This record gives sequence, structure tokens and C-alpha cells, in this order.
Amino acid sequence: MLGGFLDTRASLNVFLAGVERRAFRIAQLALRNPDDALDAVQDAMLQLAKRYAQRPENEWPPLFYRILQSRIRDCQRRRAVRNRVLSFFGGQREAEDDPPDPIEAAPDLAGREPGEEVAQAAAMQVLETALDALPGRQREAFMLRILEGLDVADTARSMGCSEGSVKTHLSRAVHSLRQSLGEHWS
Repeated sequence: MLGGFLDTRASLNVFLAGVERRAFRIAQLALRNPDDALDAVQDAMLQLAKRYAQRPENEWPPLFYRILQSRIRDCQRRRAVRNRVLSFFGGQREAEDDPPDPIEAAPDLAGREPGEEVAQAAAMQVLETALDALPGRQREAFMLRILEGLDVADTARSMGCSEGSVKTHLSRAVHSLRQSLGEHWS
């Protein structure tokens, strides 16, 4: 019995370690704040471990991403309420973007030409802006299907919708991104 528990715990640790960076990137793109993104990812990991560790391993990815998306929406709602309250009382709205850590933001130029790095940085900025402009469900479908590589069924479970809705959201997202990205991603 103890061996099964330890195997499950080890498997869950491997799963969480494997999704941590990508989940953080998803949360950071959605929330535009590294601290909020880290909180959302850590909370999603904790909730998965507490509530669903005994579920089969193949159910963990959609469960985890569904929890993560829920945490992201919760944070966005709290921000919206806080900003409405602050604006009602005449306070300043908090900036959506905190200044980036200059060490983390510094590019790794090993083996790259400076022109390539500048072009890649510009393309990534255009992609982030285009992703940010997508409606939430389209962005979520795109990130889970394309960036995370979940299949349609897992994405549907993660988003809490039908497989047809996932396909529709993804199709619209890809169409919109193709139009807005143009030359940067041809």
C-alpha cells in the first residue's frame, strides 16, 4: 500500500515538474504579472495534488489546465473588481505590467547573430500582443492545443466545453492570428 502511494507521489512530482514552466508561461501571458502567474500555477499544482492525485495519470493534464484556467480567471476578476473600486474612489489603476527583471529579460546570445535576436524578439512581441488580443476562450484553446499539445478531448475537458467548441475556438484563433501576425509568422 505504501509503495503505491510513493509511486503515485513520484509520478505526480514528475508530471508537475514537466508542466511547471509551460503553465507559468500560460499564466504569465494571461495575467501579465509574474507574481500573479506564479501564484496561479502554484495554487493549481496544490489543488491537483490535494484533490486529484489518486486519479489516473492520463487525467492529470486536463484537470491541471482546467484548475489553472480557473485560477487565472479568478485573478482577472479580482483585478477587475479592485480596479473598479480604485477608480470609483479616484485612485490610480495598477499597471497591468510590472517592469521585467532585467536579468531574466536579458537574451541568451550564445551562437546567435544580433540581428536574428532582434527579429525573434520583435516576432515574439507581436505574437504576445496578438494572443493578448484574442478573446479568452480562443486564447485558451490555442494555448492548450498548440502550445501545450493537448488533444481535442483533453482540451475540451480542461476548458469545460464540448470538443466541437474547442475546434471552433481554435479555428477562430488561428484565423485571427494569421491575419494579425502577417509577415512576422509567414
